[in-house]
Amino acid sequence: MEALVLEEARRISLRPFTLPQVVGSRDVRIRINTVGICGSDIHYYQHGRIGPFVVNEPMVLGHEAAGTVIQIGDEVTHLKVGDRVCMEPGVPDMASRASREGMYNLDPSVRFWATPPVHGCLTPFVVHPAAFTFKLPDNVSFAEGAIVEPLAIGMQAATKAKIKPGDVAVILGAGTIGMMCALAALAGGCSRAIVCDRVPEKLELIGGVQGVTAVNIRDRKPKDVVTELTEGWGANVVFEASGNEKAFEGIVDLLCPGGCLVLVGMPQNAVPIDIVAVQIKEVRIESVFRYANMFPRAIQLIASGRLDIKPFISRTFPFADGIKAFEEAASGKPTDVKVQIVME
Repeated sequence: MEALVLEEARRISLRPFTLPQVVGSRDVRIRINTVGICGSDIHYYQHGRIGPFVVNEPMVLGHEAAGTVIQIGDEVTHLKVGDRVCMEPGVPDMASRASREGMYNLDPSVRFWATPPVHGCLTPFVVHPAAFTFKLPDNVSFAEGAIVEPLAIGMQAATKAKIKPGDVAVILGAGTIGMMCALAALAGGCSRAIVCDRVPEKLELIGGVQGVTAVNIRDRKPKDVVTELTEGWGANVVFEASGNEKAFEGIVDLLCPGGCLVLVGMPQNAVPIDIVAVQIKEVRIESVFRYANMFPRAIQLIASGRLDIKPFISRTFPFADGIKAFEEAASGKPTDVKVQIVME
């Protein structure tokens, strides 16, 4: 099979590549239809590593995917050949303590697509555990199925925030994950999501969602907007989704007493937190690493019509132009949110 392979930093090739295709009794084989390009894919492409995860040998890219089941294992009962599905890319050791305690996303031995040394799914066919493969309703497209993965991160963040109906949320960063946090916060009961960024094109897009107030931080300080919209009380939740170290300057000032700070973005370096400011407000701090048990909920929200994620799918490229797709995604065009590759 051909695959889109990261050979080393800044060098991708489309070439034949051998991947395991043996279908176990609890596995399914899937014909891939659509794969989204994630920020982590771009980071591996540009730098060849993310923290301790280093690309030391060629690696197939891609982990946001949807496709069609073409073969099932003997013990698989909830899926059948022909089902349209999306796949959760992280497969834990279900016997690990983290998994047994309900935190399988924190299992140290989780095998996550396109995270060295595990290969991804930018290839025509993959074999995947049926337990982490989810049927798509008829009204959910492959393109929407392939964006369930980043939406699941937003939903994990909203769940960790313990949102109450009527809460006001601030989202710092209008990248894909920031936008998914905003959608998830609104779906979770927030009355308003204040999204802050400095890219007008992204703010215009997310600002079109009912309940979102888009703030260009070049023009206004987030604290001023929050103060105005909450009559000085502060936001109930702040999602830091930019990973920008400067975003942490005065971040506690955005919160109301008893508010929650949810850390979603990953800064490259250590950041300062004003502990006394946290204590004075009794701020609760939560953090997010991927997600657990969010795929079915994300799919249900999309199918219900509560969330419209189609506007966030910016451009698609055929598999044959996969290298160009990565080059374009890495160029950081302000109008791009999610770039996808279509295999068929």
